[in-house]
Amino acid sequence: MLSRQYLWPITLLHLCLGTIASPQEIFDEKLSLNTLQDGKVASKFTFTTLLNGASPRDPRTLHKEDDSQHYTLFPLALGQILREYGVTELHLTLNAGKWNYDRWGYPEEKGVGTGAELWAWMGDGANTTIDERWKGLRNSLSGLFCASIASLDELRTTSPSQSFAPEGALPDWDLPHQLRHASLPSEHVCTENLTPFLKLLPCKSLSGIAALLNPHKLFDADWHGMGVHVLWRGDEGVEVQLTFQTVSDPLRITSRKSQDWSLQSLFDRTVDRTCPVAETSQIFVTLPNRGLYSISPEPSVSKNGLAIYDVKSVNKPLNVELKWPEAFNYPLSYSSGTTPFSVKRTLTGSSQALGRLSVAITNHRTEAISVLYLETMPWLLQFFLHTLEARIDGVLAHDIISDLTYIPSVPHSRPTTFQALLHLPPKKTVQIKMDVTKAFLRYTEHPPDAQRGWDLPPAILVPVERSQNDSSSFTPLGGPVYTSTLLVDLATPDFSMPYNVIIFTCTLIAGLFGTVFNILTRKWVVVRLAAQP
Repeated sequence: MLSRQYLWPITLLHLCLGTIASPQEIFDEKLSLNTLQDGKVASKFTFTTLLNGASPRDPRTLHKEDDSQHYTLFPLALGQILREYGVTELHLTLNAGKWNYDRWGYPEEKGVGTGAELWAWMGDGANTTIDERWKGLRNSLSGLFCASIASLDELRTTSPSQSFAPEGALPDWDLPHQLRHASLPSEHVCTENLTPFLKLLPCKSLSGIAALLNPHKLFDADWHGMGVHVLWRGDEGVEVQLTFQTVSDPLRITSRKSQDWSLQSLFDRTVDRTCPVAETSQIFVTLPNRGLYSISPEPSVSKNGLAIYDVKSVNKPLNVELKWPEAFNYPLSYSSGTTPFSVKRTLTGSSQALGRLSVAITNHRTEAISVLYLETMPWLLQFFLHTLEARIDGVLAHDIISDLTYIPSVPHSRPTTFQALLHLPPKKTVQIKMDVTKAFLRYTEHPPDAQRGWDLPPAILVPVERSQNDSSSFTPLGGPVYTSTLLVDLATPDFSMPYNVIIFTCTLIAGLFGTVFNILTRKWVVVRLAAQP
């Protein structure tokens, strides 16, 4: 008979083998590395877990006790939140910095808007409203990822369903689905968000590609962002995709004028062990299309301009390295063929009461394209819609705007939703202008750093094609393009005056109290001094 000290390793081994052989859950991990035009390196970590045969929870059953969920690889903490609030599809991104579309092209991760962005599709028909479930979802995700997601309240929530079409399938429940979207441009990703992110992975950061997620190097990148995406794949099941994307600058982190990079230089780590539960574990390196270069070690497969490394079979430790024999020179101009159009968005006006919003869109293509333009603005900035004008190279052209949807803001309650379809002529620049007014806030509504101003969320532009079956719906032709965020200067009271009054009052009270206290508590006696000789 085996003793307990021998039974424990055997039991653990059986559990591990059962985890690896589980047919209901499939975990894949991937790292994509791409050298950009300006010498920087874009990297994207993708961790995908598929729960075979699963489906979103029917909202009509939310008042009943849910079936027990037994997950092996699927993140339990996230799965419980999805089941609790009946979420069909969810997308959460936390980004720091501005993605440069003109130099870097389209990102692999679509949601690259500065700050926090959350949008979800939920079915109606539950005993609680969608807005109540949306509030519970925000609060739960805020606690899970240690972020200010709970601040995405009704003052920032909109429902632009045309701009955020479902990326997965929606169950046929004979119930309508509704979208909720909100963004917080002042919220950035940091280490306290990465820690719970890693806990959702089956191998954490102990082995596999996730071992490269070194916070000291990730948050030193020129741009970095984290994403959580939950989709329903119809007959396949529920898929959770966890992503982390960075743009690093080898020219900044090395003393030589060289764009050479390696896993060691980018992340200060190498891949030493394979994640045992990963079905596939691969590293994709986009090979340069010009000039001389060398890559080591030899990739497992090389095709279509990609060097592919199978982490499970290559020798460890794995340190992919890409070198160029010549020094790097920044290009005088950057190719604009990676994105069909470029956008510049500004807010002008020196007054703290009035201003003008201007958006310039340049079509780089030789054919006309249609773009769905979306602004979701807090009630702090209100649009004067009658001042809306469109110009092509300085000439008025109002016919380029169609299908305009405008939901005005309600002070202290609801944000503005402005959406329009723009027709961009080939090789032309379209400029959209509109006057705005800035709200006057109560002194209790100002943030602690009131003198800095308020961050406004980015505008979103999506290239689309009008649906042939329904003229009111559009089919996205590419990923969304996020503009830069804006900083608005509102009328701010002189907060130094209350502080002066408080300090003066406290000083006066302290003086009076001290004097009265001394009079009441001190004992007055007569001290007789001896006569001096």
